[in-house]
Amino acid sequence: MCGIAGFCDYKINYFNAKEHWNNVLIDMRQRLNRRGPDQSGEYLRERVGLSHARLCVRDIVGGTQPMVRGKHAIVYNGELYNSDEIKRDLAQAGFSFETASDTEVILNAFIHYGKDFVKKLNGIFAIAIWDGERLYLYRDHVGVKPLFYAFCGGSIVFASEQKALFVYPDLEPIVDISSLREVFGVGPARTPSNGVFKGVHEVLPAHYLVFSSTGAGLVKYWSLQSRPHEDSYEETVGKVRHLVSDSIKRQLISDVPICSLLSGGVDSSIITAVASENLAESGKILNTFSFDFTGNDEFFEANAFQPERDRPFVEKMLEQYTLNHTFLECGEEMLLDYLYEATDAKDLPGMADIDASLLYFCRLVQQRNKVALTGECADEIFGGYPWFYRDELLHARSFPWSKDLTMRKLLLSPELLHTLQLDDYVENCYHQALSEVPRLDGEAPNEARRREVAYLNLQWFMQTLLTRMDRASMYTGLEARVPFADYRIIEYLWNVPWAMKCRNGVVKGLVRDAFCDYLPPELINRKKSPYPKTYHPNYTAILKARLLDIINDTSSPIRQLVDVKKVRVFADSPQGEGSKVLKTPHAEQVGKPWFGQLMAGPQMMAYLIQTDYWLRKYGGADTTL
Repeated sequence: MCGIAGFCDYKINYFNAKEHWNNVLIDMRQRLNRRGPDQSGEYLRERVGLSHARLCVRDIVGGTQPMVRGKHAIVYNGELYNSDEIKRDLAQAGFSFETASDTEVILNAFIHYGKDFVKKLNGIFAIAIWDGERLYLYRDHVGVKPLFYAFCGGSIVFASEQKALFVYPDLEPIVDISSLREVFGVGPARTPSNGVFKGVHEVLPAHYLVFSSTGAGLVKYWSLQSRPHEDSYEETVGKVRHLVSDSIKRQLISDVPICSLLSGGVDSSIITAVASENLAESGKILNTFSFDFTGNDEFFEANAFQPERDRPFVEKMLEQYTLNHTFLECGEEMLLDYLYEATDAKDLPGMADIDASLLYFCRLVQQRNKVALTGECADEIFGGYPWFYRDELLHARSFPWSKDLTMRKLLLSPELLHTLQLDDYVENCYHQALSEVPRLDGEAPNEARRREVAYLNLQWFMQTLLTRMDRASMYTGLEARVPFADYRIIEYLWNVPWAMKCRNGVVKGLVRDAFCDYLPPELINRKKSPYPKTYHPNYTAILKARLLDIINDTSSPIRQLVDVKKVRVFADSPQGEGSKVLKTPHAEQVGKPWFGQLMAGPQMMAYLIQTDYWLRKYGGADTTL
């Protein structure tokens, strides 16, 4: 994995100030150095500049970028999982290869097949290619790898992360009303293609952008197709097993050792089991890591969303498979400190302690491995979240993971609420998303609604989790691969009916049946338990102290956006016990999750802390309409 950046302008000759523009490329790349600390390079021509920060995983010697072949140049972030097949076809067409890197395969495929070559790729990628006349920006089918861009005068500027864009002359990070609607209305999610900062966009998944002397155009190269599912249940089980196993095995390709992040849940355990079995054939033992928080053995509280701890199920896997396993823990003080670094990594406030702890854990994993397999995306495609089967969530007329804006609006100032009009903003986002759902004529109402919810998950919730994983891992120099995000799996499961996904009323029964012989019985029947969080009471106490320090600081940018009195009251009762003193309707909602399954009162305090830090870093917010 890597970081890429660059710019293009048909009215500027960059060679007229070659040293200056090369330094701009270097500065952009240095903002991304954490994504690729091993090698770097720049490419500058009259109309274009490309920069690359490399994390060496495959063809460590020969894979240096930018890679140039004649008039063509490429910078690339990602992994190509069908590189061998494409390379074989290119060799038969007369291409020779100077390296063993997938970068050269991609560039030669572009040269041979043209701009739609991307349809042949199976992988995770953000790619910039200059063909001597036009700049092409490609993003993978599912959106695992990020790619942001902005226009500045006649220039297009692009980068793996927003922070690198703002090195370009006259391109400033501006937080405006639209930004705050994203942060407080749908955050930590983002509206597709919205880069939150004014004028910043992200190339949509399954799209590529073409920038030429006549302007810019966005092209969609892949989309889901809704059609009747005609396979029997047994055939469906077999295809799921093949597709998932094939994806895992393809993603074991690396010139450095690979590990897996083993939570003890069904998804990460399947990945671990298949990977371990495959590596064992060549005498290798898989490294695995699991995460928890100091004090959870004492303070953990079972609830509807998180019914049990992970560790007993990890231990069941250790009994069945030979693994080099490490249990990692994070303390509450460390968790608080990492809220700030997680904001730096993401360039935005995020999933609070979930982001912070994942960043901390990735840093520890990276000390032993450069590549990790993760279980993200399985719940979105197999229907593991409660909003697929709990009626009150399934039929919520908004985003089901964030269906009530009470908590979000509760602490904002009346003036800001009037300006933001969050209910209207979120409703418009929701209905716009529904208008894009690929529908199937004649589908039963409940099945049609689940298709809607599945689409919302793929386009919104899953993107949030993929962003979280990419930023946390790449900020520490760890490459995270996501086998369940293979577009072939998503394409197939899109049309599998709920009766098969939830066979006999068992949530995710399909994937459980597909891999029942790989996992211990206790684990294959385990209820979903999400990413862990801390239950230590001291975490809430130190969050409160930090938030009150911020609110008491008259220079605090968040102070200008919130109702200070309500924040102080809320800090004394973030779990909701004393929320009625806030004198607001639906006060009982205060202690319930406001995003996903785990972000409740303490996470709202952490989100405000992150938002204040973010606003300080980027110069505050312009709240004028």
